[in-house]
Formats: sequence, structure tokens, C-alpha cells
Amino acid sequence: MGIISIAAQLILSLSILVVLHECGHFFPAKWFKTRVEKFYLFFNPGFSLFKKQIGETEYGIGWIPFGGYVKISGMIDESMDTEQMEAEPQPWEFRSKTAWQRLIIMLGGVTVNFVLGILIFACMMWYWGETYYNASDLKYGVVASELGRDLGIKDGDHIISIGDVKFERYNPSIISQEIVLNDPEALIVNREGKELALPVPSDMAEKLTKYENKGVGLFTARLPQKIAEVTGGAAKEADMKAGDQIIGVNGTNTFFLHDFRAALKGKKDEVVNFTILRNEIDTLNVSAKLSPEGTLGIYHVMMDGFAPEQKQKYSLGEAIPKGIDISYGFLTGQLKAFKQMFAGKIKATDSLGSVFSIAKMFDEAWDWEQFWRITAMLSILLGFFNLLPIPALDGGYVMFLIWEVITGKKPNDKFMEYATMIGFFILIGLMIFALGLDVSKWFK
Repeated sequence: MGIISIAAQLILSLSILVVLHECGHFFPAKWFKTRVEKFYLFFNPGFSLFKKQIGETEYGIGWIPFGGYVKISGMIDESMDTEQMEAEPQPWEFRSKTAWQRLIIMLGGVTVNFVLGILIFACMMWYWGETYYNASDLKYGVVASELGRDLGIKDGDHIISIGDVKFERYNPSIISQEIVLNDPEALIVNREGKELALPVPSDMAEKLTKYENKGVGLFTARLPQKIAEVTGGAAKEADMKAGDQIIGVNGTNTFFLHDFRAALKGKKDEVVNFTILRNEIDTLNVSAKLSPEGTLGIYHVMMDGFAPEQKQKYSLGEAIPKGIDISYGFLTGQLKAFKQMFAGKIKATDSLGSVFSIAKMFDEAWDWEQFWRITAMLSILLGFFNLLPIPALDGGYVMFLIWEVITGKKPNDKFMEYATMIGFFILIGLMIFALGLDVSKWFK
């Protein structure tokens, strides 16, 4: 069911983005009285799942569930309809329109993508707002991962800042993002009342972006172990109760949750001695046999049980500039990531991926907030990639149109045909390369 949910979310998200992107070409074409022969969601080589002729346009759904297109008369595109281009230009064709009209038609798709990303982020801020925890409320500091220890972080450290960015809201990804994108010199922490500057190693950005480290992070919140709910099993047999704190396992101190988990690791189907603190005053010693999977039968109290959850709401007027700000930050972050790739500080093979990498962004459980966040990011990415000056992409056409506007010279149809063909093969090569990267990662 998890795979079905992820596939459904991916197809729905891409369908929304593709249809609206193509509408960005379709409506300007109609406004300038340019004939649109086809409007398709998904690709349809050989046959279509659905098609209907309405006026001069055939609307349809293809059988390859990714992408889509509009076929505009008199335009060299991936259909490679060279026979049409050999005939005399007709008034309703794309090539008969003025340069500025053709420019508007070609920029319509990416404009829709950027505006859509902003609107989705703005609506999310208006509807859900922002939920966060103040870093200052996490009085036990953080627990360092192996990567965090490589940076010099120790359990119990309180993060103060990274470079010029203050760590006021608890968000570990901000620290990783700054290291990957902005080359900060040091991470500032408070350790036992003293501020320390931890120099950021030159290879830390590369480590953080390695495929095997995706989602690992540098640290997590350091939380006490406390039982939120007893679900059965060994915990119920040992009469453990919600609110109990397991402060010892076989004589090992497990006041903190990460210590508790480490102490139980590998103890499947074993009898374990527990020291329990009840009502913060009574100490009990009990024994319980773990399940064959090594579980005790409890849920732990998580961050919201030790720090107050903060909620920032936005009015509609406040949400729109916030949506612009989030979109701008995301786009500039992507540009910086490409800059770091070209500089050799992060590997393209660890950062690029195909549609399977996109699918992994979605949760198995359908979460609308996460769905719309990913859709907004994909919309902005789709707009950005379509602006790249590669023939067969919108950006390639825009590049030639800008040249025409500046010089007054229009590239001939044969040149555009060859350029589009070359650009198409470049895109196919890039997609095969990205797919190959994803396949190779399955065997790591």
C-alpha cells in the first residue's frame, strides 16, 4: 500500500504541474490566434488512453504516465513534424507570429510554474502556518550523529549559529544546508556554558550529500526517555506505565532516549533488567523479556512532550510575501547547489536522480501538507529546468527568440530542426544518465 500511495502522489503531483505548465503555452497561443493541434497529459506514442477532438484541438491522455505536451502548428518541437514546416507559412502558425508574441507563448509555461510554486507556498502558510520548536527550549541540547561527531559536535551541545545564520528555531537541516551551499567557516556551539567555534572541514559538504548519508543529518534533539503509552508485550507484563522513565538497562544509564535505544540494540528475545523512575520519586527494578524483534511494547514521549510547540499563523496578506520569500530561497538554494557541483565540492552523481528519486520525497502515508510542499518545490524546479538554454526546452526557444529580437535575424527552419533534434538527444541522454544513477544506487 505504501508503494501505491507514493505512486499515486507522484502521478497526481506531476499531472497538476504538467497540465498547468502546458496551459501556460496553450492560452497565450490561443490569445494570439495560433492553432493548437494537440493538448496531452502524458505521452502517447502509438495510441492514447483517451482522446477527444474539440474544435481544432485534440485533447487526450497518453499511456506513459509522465510529462505531457501541446503541439502548436508551425513550431518545430519533439514531434519533428518536418512535413508541415516545408509548406508555406500560414497565418495561424507559430512561425508566422511576431517575435514578441512567440516569446510570450514560450515563456508562458515557466511563468505558470514559478507563480504556481509561490501560490502553493503562500496558501500553505495561510492555511497551516508554520509549526516549530524554539532551540532554546531544548534544555538537554543535541545528540550528534557520526557525521556530527566528524564536525566536532558532542552530545549535550547547544547549537548557536552556523556562519551568519542564528539557530533560533530547531531545524537540523538548516545547518546541513548552510554547510552544503554557503561554505561557512565554523559552527558555534555552547558546551557546558562555554561558546566554542567548531571549524567546518573542507570535505563536510561532500560527506553530507553522499547518497548513503541522505536524510542522516548532523544531530537530533537530546530527549529524556519517557513512556508515552504501553501497547502490550513485555512492558505490560512488567507493569510499566505511561509516565515512567526507564533510567537503566542492565545497569547502564539510559536517562536519555538515544542511550535507551542503544542499550536495547541486539537484545532480541532476551530477558532484560530495567530500572524505572516513577512519579519522579520512586525507583523500581523489573525484568522483562523482549520480543523476537527486540521490542518492549511502548511508545516514547517525543519532542512535544518536553518543549512547547510554537505556531505562527499568517493572514492572506502576510502569506503571499512569505510564499515569495520561500520560493526565492528554494530557487537560490538550487542555483547554489549547481554552483557547488561545478566547483567539485559536491558530486553530481550523489545529487542527481530520476523520477524514482522524486518519488522517494513523498511519504507512504498520504500527508496533504507534505504533498503540496513537494508539489510547490517541483513546480519551481520544473520552471527552472525548462529555462535552461537547451534546444527542445522552453529555454532553448527563448534563447533563439531573444537573439532574433536583438539582431532582427530569424534562425531558419532547418537550423531550428537540427538544433531541436540535438537538444532532444541531450535530454534523452541526461534522463538515461539520471535513471542509471538511481538504478546503481539500489545495489549500494
